[in-house]
This record gives sequence, C-alpha cells and structure tokens, in this order.
Amino acid sequence: MFNLLLASLIAVSSLTSALPAVADEVSDFYKGKTINIAIGYTPGGGYDVYTRAVARHIGKYIPGNPNVIVQNMPGAGSRLAANWLYNVAPKDGTAWAVIGENSALDQALKEEGVQFDVAKFNWIGNPIADSNVTFIWASSGLTSLDDVIAKGGAICGGTGASSPSILQPTILNNLLNTKIKIVTGYPGGGDVNLAMERNEVNCRGSNSWASAKSTTRQWIEDRKINILVQFSVGKDPEISAYMKRDVPVITELAKNETDRKALAALVSGTAFGRPILTAPGVPEARVAAIRKAFDETMKDAAFVEETSKAKMDINPVGGAELQKVAQASVAIDDGVVKRVRELIAIKDLQEAPAQPKGEKK
Repeated sequence: MFNLLLASLIAVSSLTSALPAVADEVSDFYKGKTINIAIGYTPGGGYDVYTRAVARHIGKYIPGNPNVIVQNMPGAGSRLAANWLYNVAPKDGTAWAVIGENSALDQALKEEGVQFDVAKFNWIGNPIADSNVTFIWASSGLTSLDDVIAKGGAICGGTGASSPSILQPTILNNLLNTKIKIVTGYPGGGDVNLAMERNEVNCRGSNSWASAKSTTRQWIEDRKINILVQFSVGKDPEISAYMKRDVPVITELAKNETDRKALAALVSGTAFGRPILTAPGVPEARVAAIRKAFDETMKDAAFVEETSKAKMDINPVGGAELQKVAQASVAIDDGVVKRVRELIAIKDLQEAPAQPKGEKK
C-alpha cells in the first residue's frame, strides 16, 4: 500500500513539475513576438469587426504576451487567406487566419481553388455561433419569400466564389425558384451594404444576424430591412420577433428527406461563424495555450464591456469543438453531396459595377 501511495505521489510530482516547463516553453517562444491574423475579407464586415475585438484582448492571456496585429487578406471568398495559412505561413503559432464559415463544405465538395485540409488546421475558436440571414430593403415591398416568388423583385449583392452571400440566394433559386438576381464581385460585406445604399441592389444575399446588428444596427432600429429566411442549425426567436412573424429556417422548406439532409449540411457552417485558426504543425502546447487564451478572452471584463457597448452578440465555440466539427464536415454521404451540388449550382451571375472613383473599399 505504501509503495502504491509513493508511486502515486511521484507521478503527481512529476506531472506538476512538468507543467511549468510546458508553460515556460510557450512563454519563452511568444515573448517579444508578434501574432499576425489574416482576415479573409475586407474591413468593416462582421468577420473584421469580431476579429479585431478579439485581437485587442487575447494577447494578455497568451503566455509571453505577444503583440497581436490584424491585416485584411480578401480574395476568393477567403480562400486566399486559407491557402496562405495552410501553404505559406509559418507553422509556429505566430500566423493565424479568419476564414469563411463554409470552408469545410468547400473542401468536401472539392471546390476549385481549395488548397487546404480543414481537418489539419488548428482551430482556436469562434466568438459567435449565429444565424445567417438573407435580407431586403423594406421599401421594396417584399416581406417574405412568398412575396419574392410572386413578384420576382429581389436583386441580391454578394462577394465571391462560394461565399454564403452567393450561395444562399442560389439555394433559394434552385430550391424554390425564387428567380433572385445575384450581383457578385463586391470585395466584402461592407461593400454590399454600400451597394444597397446606392440602390445597385436591394438585397444582401447573406449576413449573420449578429453582424447585421453590429454593423447595420441603424437599419434594424429604423426597420429598414426585412428578413426573408434563416440559414442556421436552429431558429433564432429574436429574428421572428423583429419581423413580428415566423421567419423560417431553410431546412423547414425542404421538399423531401434528401433535401433536408443536403440543407442541413449546407447550414452546418454556422457553427464555425467567424472562426479563428492557426496553421497545421503548430506544437500542441502552443495550440492548447492559444485555445485557452481564446476561452479566457471570451470572459474578459474589458472584452465583454467593449462588445456589449458595440451591440455585438457573443456566443462562443471553443477550438477543440470546432476541430471535431471540421473533421465531421468533410465526410458527407455521396447522395447528399450530389443534392448539395444541385442546390448550389450557380447560374447567371451579374458582375458588380465598378466602384465610384475615389471611394474607399
């Protein structure tokens, strides 16, 4: 009995003496260094706003207290940033990225331009698991998908590649024959908002509800927009409350079980939200440390105060959980993949007009 107790004490002692060594290694590495976060979208949109809020606070929770800076790397629906992180960026934990929520689905569908494996990224966390919405100017007189189908009056603006802003109205067209016109090529969500204000389009193909409340709050307070549909795993009652009627989740509009499974796969990306991740090959101790730092940041008093004042919803998902979702998302049944491809088959896109001279993007 004594020998067993002694062995246990030695084991505990060895473990506890090893922990500071691990912490020191991480601290020694990050001390005096800078973490660069590449955001796959332009400034001003939800990805940008949420990432910058996290970046302002997370450094103090990372051992060694590195500086954290943010740069925008827009292109190909965030694939430029994803490919950079996977193939070019340092694999030491100093390079992070924020990529599109549909990146795992893009890989599962073998989309062109995907040069990464989401299962091999090291996922750090997502500050907001949310509902994506398609919305339209209230002044259009269209308040529901039934109105759009009956009148065919929606012209939705979107960004590039397989971004949700293009995919969501495409899915509506292929599922319900809504005949929405889709204008593509805007650099980011903020640019689509400007296009709405310039009356180039009257609809935004996709935005997260949390981002809409943060970046276009005045539109919501003035009831300038109508929410047509929710693209999410579950229904957000706040959205229906805003519209004063039930706003359907896209899976509710499925015509059969295959459609339901395909639509469920398409909205699985809402768990990723605004995901922050680092490169493959980063040492486990550093991954664990930055995941813990993300979790601590979500509870940080200054972060909570800042995001609360900015009316930013916070509903975080930790890195370990995102890692599991990423791994599961790339394994989709062939029959479901076929139907997904049919639903996202893009037709007749229009290019966005050239931006007015001198206008900032």
